[in-house]
Amino acid sequence: MDQLYRAIGRALDGGRTVAVCTVVDTRGSTPRKTGSKMLVHADGRVTGSIGGGALEKQVIADALEVLTTRTPQLFKHDLLHQHGMCCGGSVHIFIEPVGHQPRLFIFGAGHTGRALARYGADAGFDPYVIDDRPEHMALLDDPRVQRMPLDHRAALQAVPFDDRAYIAIMTYDHAIDREVLAHCITRPFAYLGMMGSRRKVELTRRHFLGGGIATALELERVDMPIGVEIAAHTPEEIAISIVARLIQVKNTRNVSTACIPA
Repeated sequence: MDQLYRAIGRALDGGRTVAVCTVVDTRGSTPRKTGSKMLVHADGRVTGSIGGGALEKQVIADALEVLTTRTPQLFKHDLLHQHGMCCGGSVHIFIEPVGHQPRLFIFGAGHTGRALARYGADAGFDPYVIDDRPEHMALLDDPRVQRMPLDHRAALQAVPFDDRAYIAIMTYDHAIDREVLAHCITRPFAYLGMMGSRRKVELTRRHFLGGGIATALELERVDMPIGVEIAAHTPEEIAISIVARLIQVKNTRNVSTACIPA
């Protein structure tokens, strides 16, 4: 996996766009399992593998199309009926183009999440909204916003964690927020923030420290409560406070250092 992330970094440093292909779900017998990744370059070269054979050939073709359209897509493959592979299971593969624009992964398509995606795009971020509620995802009508209609566990397998990833956690469930935070906190990121009251933040700190989920130093790297303190109340005001923090981090951080909130 480190080899793949280094390949992404080299491509970005060279000003090239690449496609990241991630197995986000499997059913039955499959050659690779959830979390497997493959990088596809514009010239068809690949780094890593998601299974080989006819499946991988089709995924490379799909990835080249995604690089052309610049639109992330989720593909389902029935290995027996579509590709004649005797293992016979099925896989879901999420393919996203990765370029120089900083990526903002927003867990939660509620009022604040949608506003954050819109204002984040205005501020030069490439927003991805993650939610498994179709009725909320349907309200995302900004063509600049990428949609990941996945549950949080599948989405966490697809997020390319590196020092260019900006992550905002604001789902509809406190337990999901904590699960997403626990997954992200030990991985590379440019920014990691979680929305919540001061009581929620304090309970989360106690839970993480008491359960050995994270160290005090790791928790200090998380922006929670999320955003700049401007006495925000409405979803739009909260989103603006978060974008202000994202801009602050983007414009002042060292490229090789993860976010340490002020």
